[in-house]
Amino acid sequence: MKFVLASKNPHKITELQAILGDLGVEVVLESDVGVDLEVEETGETFEENAALKATAVMKASGLPAIADDSGLCVDALGGAPGVYSARYGGEGLDDVDRYELVLSGLRGQLDRRAKFVSAICCAFPSGDVLTARGECPGSIAYAPQGENGFGYDPVFFVPELRKTYAQMTAEEKNQVSHRGKALAKFKAELEGYLNGTHQ
Repeated sequence: MKFVLASKNPHKITELQAILGDLGVEVVLESDVGVDLEVEETGETFEENAALKATAVMKASGLPAIADDSGLCVDALGGAPGVYSARYGGEGLDDVDRYELVLSGLRGQLDRRAKFVSAICCAFPSGDVLTARGECPGSIAYAPQGENGFGYDPVFFVPELRKTYAQMTAEEKNQVSHRGKALAKFKAELEGYLNGTHQ
């Protein structure tokens, strides 16, 4: 069965294919099926944004489409950057500018609690929809640490491993990450759906 990933990120397809491959599922990029959409992410939650992307690509391709939306939620910033994580601070900023903005917003702040959230949605031409959510609790470091990862990874500290996301190996990150947890739940949902046992 073929699924379209509602993303232009080739890293995500490798990850999805690795997780879903043993279900007999083939995951392809939008470009592989001649779709090139820029979907407005107007949702107020990660789930809404994932659903907007998945539904638009499903309608354009006629195939089941999988999308994810994820971001960082910082308690002392009222949950920001949240759904605006990729656009935090406006246009023209890069990853470093964005995490520096978070750090400056927390200057003098003792409450550093934060979590990474990932929501996955799969929309089928039949109208069926599967969703899964994963969260990784942690805190915001006082300064960036580590060379791996991207985005807010250098400032997101996970007490369980005593490392930031950017200090972890890919294997360590997959064990604890919000996306890893969401993908594991999604795989279970999809397996149930394909076997006809999904509720």
